[in-house]
Amino acid sequence: MIQHKIYRKVMTIGLCAAIGFSALGFTQADQAAAASTTNGDKIIATGKKYLGVKYRFGAPSGVTYAFDCSSFTQYVYKKNGVKLPRTSAQQATKGSKIAKSNLKKGDLVFFKVPGRTGNKIGHVAIYAGSNKILHTYGKGGVTFSKLDSSYWKKNYVTARRVI
Repeated sequence: MIQHKIYRKVMTIGLCAAIGFSALGFTQADQAAAASTTNGDKIIATGKKYLGVKYRFGAPSGVTYAFDCSSFTQYVYKKNGVKLPRTSAQQATKGSKIAKSNLKKGDLVFFKVPGRTGNKIGHVAIYAGSNKILHTYGKGGVTFSKLDSSYWKKNYVTARRVI
């Protein structure tokens, strides 16, 4: 009888500990997911401050009067504590590869530029959620575009998560 009571107490303590530790694991995973979402939102909010800023191929790093695609992403991420190299091809080597179907706000999305880069990466954008990208190119400067438009869809190469 005494052994049965001891066994029951040990099992109860063990069960409570197992439940407590498993709940702790879920809490950490939930916190990591929330932090990732928050960081993506911060990246987009920073980038949106520069909507309409003109595009200039080869624009110098660190200036805000003009951007090219990779100086824009480099600047926006730096403002959020993430250091990226200067070119889109170099940026495509950072972080972890993400499937297009798993994109989250703040992921970097890479494209080829027909007639200029062949099948190599020549353009970078920031995934903004809802199938939109935030980037800079051409006359419009910093802008949002639809990721599933024919041009971007056809020239998509890969995506990376750096936050």
